[in-house]
Amino acid sequence: MSQNFQWLPEWAGQQAVLLAWPHQDTDWRPWLADIEQDYVALASAIAGAATPLILCRGPAHQAHIAGLLTHCGPYRPRYVVADYNDTWCRDYGPLCLGDGPQRQLLDFRFTGWGDKYEAHLDDAINRQLEALWQAPLRSVPFELEGGSVDTDGAGTLLTTEHCLLHSNRNAGMQRWDIEELLRNTLGLTRILWLSEGALLGDDTDSHIDNLARFCDPGTIAYCHCDNPEDPHYAPLTAMEHQLQGFTRSDGSPYRLQPLPLPSPRFDQGGQRLPASYVNFLILNDRVIMPVFDSPEDALARERLSDCFPGKTIVTVPGGNLIRQFGGPHCATMQLAEGTLR
Repeated sequence: MSQNFQWLPEWAGQQAVLLAWPHQDTDWRPWLADIEQDYVALASAIAGAATPLILCRGPAHQAHIAGLLTHCGPYRPRYVVADYNDTWCRDYGPLCLGDGPQRQLLDFRFTGWGDKYEAHLDDAINRQLEALWQAPLRSVPFELEGGSVDTDGAGTLLTTEHCLLHSNRNAGMQRWDIEELLRNTLGLTRILWLSEGALLGDDTDSHIDNLARFCDPGTIAYCHCDNPEDPHYAPLTAMEHQLQGFTRSDGSPYRLQPLPLPSPRFDQGGQRLPASYVNFLILNDRVIMPVFDSPEDALARERLSDCFPGKTIVTVPGGNLIRQFGGPHCATMQLAEGTLR
């Protein structure tokens, strides 16, 4: 097999999108009816462009979900019975590499965001699903969450120092060790590290998919705050200046598109939640963006649409997903064409 594999960008052609459906033994139990309705909206939005591959806990759970998705299409959901701790499959689903038509799946270690939560079932998901994979699955003994990294598909990785260099992950590894492993494993030529930027309430240690994302090899959409009274103003302004200093591999600047922060949202204890329009999902003909019944929803949609000519912006409710500190990108993992049997 050729050794020229490279991690595929999110806009590569997709066969399916992985989701893990909430149930009463997940952290969604207090809001299960509400979050299930939002998962119906998310699965339906996905089914317009690719097959929803839905993890469920058993036959009765599968029948329940199928009853909720009677109008989901035109791509019919596929169901897989599996054991999982949590529903944020962005962080434990496989990363897909490509070399022409060939595919390879990578299974990194997942420890519940630095051993914050129980995760042994999530860490085993990709091996549980091995009978589904058309592409070979390779295990990598390194902690890496899918939401912590992003690629332009041309050899560049975008990530944050606060997450990948945190002492609660891959203890004993230095920055240069991590860079070498990521370059060799993902087929990269360079890594852009953000040392600035953070959202209050984010328990992932600053995943990149809430802060800044590639929309194409030359465009980065990022979280922007223009209110000096907001505690996010200083860290996100510093991040913006850092992004302005980044260049493409040919030395040209990136086109930067600021996405506004939604109006502040808080949990029942008064803690600010890490709501972000940057947590969007790129699909074959559309981009799925969370909305929060916020005055900034319309501007975010307009600016994101400008980043994706030829794709439709499809909005889904984000207010319940953010109760567990995530969004539609966190809740999904795209699977490239040629991935599934």
